[in-house]
Amino acid sequence: MPVLVGIHPIREALLAGQSFERVLVAKGAGGPKVQEIVDLCKKSKIPVRYEERAALDRAASVAKHQGVVAIGGASTYAALTDVEGIDLVVILDGVEDPHNLGAIIRTAHAVGAGAVVIPERRAAGLTETVAKAAAGALAHLPVIRVVNISHSIEDFKKRGYWIYGLDERGEHAYNEIVYSRPTAIVLGGEGKGLHEHVRKRCDYLVRIPMAGAIGSLNVSVAAGVVLFETRRQISVA
Repeated sequence: MPVLVGIHPIREALLAGQSFERVLVAKGAGGPKVQEIVDLCKKSKIPVRYEERAALDRAASVAKHQGVVAIGGASTYAALTDVEGIDLVVILDGVEDPHNLGAIIRTAHAVGAGAVVIPERRAAGLTETVAKAAAGALAHLPVIRVVNISHSIEDFKKRGYWIYGLDERGEHAYNEIVYSRPTAIVLGGEGKGLHEHVRKRCDYLVRIPMAGAIGSLNVSVAAGVVLFETRRQISVA
């Protein structure tokens, strides 16, 4: 059964109205943050069980659960049809590291993106590692899982979106181009970047100019650089 771990992710999920089968709290764990989770569970009629820390270790399969584990708390995927009227979407073309996926989701939520789109195959899905890296953002930001990224880009185009792909070979610097609303930012996977069939479907390819000897940034760092500039532009447009 899927689980969610960590004080902040579980708190945010509860505040967002997410339900759990039960929440496990390590015996001896305390403090105002843990108590808030217990109070939120009682308010939502979610059973709270106090267990030995070893039991939480087994349930979570990770050691850093901070003494709180929610059972049945995996985030569910949204459908493309569920997302309407949003001006910024993030599309991920094969991000495989769950820490990167979680960090991108956290950044996407911070800039006010309406959804993150990920592929079903050859990419990280929603796991407890992703949820922890997202630091609660999964409770607020829809994640859409699709069979084919290229087809999804075409669907967004039909909805009027302008598609901007981040690529180190891009013709335009990310901060020298005008982003049109509604906007979709496409980010490639670690080391591989955008697949060729995805690159061809982008309206524009943008790059982050690099002054040092390293040719590119980690995808989650690059996402932050481009997304905050995109939000700055479309917020004042």
